[in-house]
Amino acid sequence: MSALDRLDPLQPLPLPPEDPHTAAAAPPLVLIHGMWDTPRLFDRLRRKLAERRGPLLIPHLPHRFGLTPIELQAELLGCHIEACFGLEQPIDLLGFSMGGVIARTWIQLLGGHRRTRRFISVGSPQQGTLTARPWPSWPLAGIADLKAGSPLLVRLNTNLATLEHVDCCSFYCHPDLMVMPAWRAVLPIGPGRSLPVSYHHQLMTHPLALQELVAELLRP
Repeated sequence: MSALDRLDPLQPLPLPPEDPHTAAAAPPLVLIHGMWDTPRLFDRLRRKLAERRGPLLIPHLPHRFGLTPIELQAELLGCHIEACFGLEQPIDLLGFSMGGVIARTWIQLLGGHRRTRRFISVGSPQQGTLTARPWPSWPLAGIADLKAGSPLLVRLNTNLATLEHVDCCSFYCHPDLMVMPAWRAVLPIGPGRSLPVSYHHQLMTHPLALQELVAELLRP
């Protein structure tokens, strides 16, 4: 069975922007949720964007509680993007938590760098997390991929050539029990910014965090 055969239903959400100048400059936006989340995680962000970014794609990826390897999820993400936007349309990506590592894997290892304008990583263990250390690679391959020094993260962090031409930034918080220590949520390329929230999920729900994320998403 191919990755395309395993696709969950797409959730393309075409949102006509209010500002025609923003519409002309900004490509489609893809939002990637984390483990134990669903596309509804981004409902508050969508409301804050107030239809100023579109079209919007929020695919559901089958993390299966950490059983699905990150690379397989990245392959499925690529299938969603191609099915919705074709093979060449430039896009922006925002990934939360595990979703940020999935997005980065697609960009760096599966050719996504050729069409990615901007990549925003939010609370994603781009350098690994101590939280994943106790979990075995079988059967929890997806969680094990998030261990510091995992084969996947070593590949991503050893060769940054495919990430260098993507406009990258990272958002994180202190403390964050999902990404420990917090600095490991910062990509090796681009600025990192700490948001004034108290825990991991508030990065996608707290008004102060959403204000910062919307500003970044609307940046020309």
